[in-house]
Amino acid sequence: MMETTASAKPLPAKSLIGTRKPHLADNSFHISLYVAGAIVVVVLASILLIMFLGGRQAFETFGIGFIWSTEWNPVTSIYGALPAITGTLITALLAIIIAWPIGFGIAFFQTELCPRALRAPLGIAIELLAAIPSIVYGMWGFFVLAPFMAEYVQPWLTETFAWIPPLGENFFWFSAAPLGVGLMTASLVLAVMILPFIAATTRDVLLSTPQLLKDGAYAMGATRWESLTSVVIPAVRGSLFGAVFLGLGRALGETMAVVFVIGNATRMPDSFFAPSASIASVVANNFPESEPGSIQLAALLGLGFILFVVSFGVLALARLLLRQERMA
Repeated sequence: MMETTASAKPLPAKSLIGTRKPHLADNSFHISLYVAGAIVVVVLASILLIMFLGGRQAFETFGIGFIWSTEWNPVTSIYGALPAITGTLITALLAIIIAWPIGFGIAFFQTELCPRALRAPLGIAIELLAAIPSIVYGMWGFFVLAPFMAEYVQPWLTETFAWIPPLGENFFWFSAAPLGVGLMTASLVLAVMILPFIAATTRDVLLSTPQLLKDGAYAMGATRWESLTSVVIPAVRGSLFGAVFLGLGRALGETMAVVFVIGNATRMPDSFFAPSASIASVVANNFPESEPGSIQLAALLGLGFILFVVSFGVLALARLLLRQERMA
């Protein structure tokens, strides 16, 4: 009996695994994960489909010219999306131009120069900026920033940059009445709103840089600036662009803060100071007045579809850049 037991060969690991019966809990867990992932896809596709079907009447009525038509007149039921698209893109791009350098500077200060005792409080302060509701930013922009822009900033910019030739015949850059509200004010409010997103993402990207690369640059006599420009940025270039696109996606869809300070004039802007409108502000201002089945509601849903596609494309590009950087 002892000899039989000693001479018996152990079963291979593969056969042991194959004989294991699946448990009900494991199967249920796997199924629930698949269902959770499918819910996200279904919700995303359903939103896109609803926007497309709701705005189809506008595209059928005005054709593809709905996208680049400049007239928005509810009285005559003529609707064009180009003023809202232009206002959305200008405010978002200006916000990125303003917020990106500041956010990058904050992130580099946190990771390289900030005293250890101040890193946690500074990080909390940045995160608190992201927690402030957008309507609070809008009220601050309307009651504080807009009067300051009208009294000090806009007159100075108009006087300083009056020498810049206009872009074509209808866009005069910084030449406009100092109203306070307009594209520039909306861009500044958006820049403050997206600043914590860019700073936090950029900080995480910089922290992911291997310390050996920076130590090697310092060992060769490089300064902090040389290490940043020659070692760190080339190593995480794709992720840095991803952080910018994430901020851009946040700026494209902002509504309440923009409604307060953009001026809500649905026409093509003639300067950075001119009152204008974004897609989100046009939808927010006109949706309560639109009747079910009307061409106005279809135009608003068509604008929502355009904004959805643009925002989805921007965020998808950001995720792609971040993923490629991690794989590299």
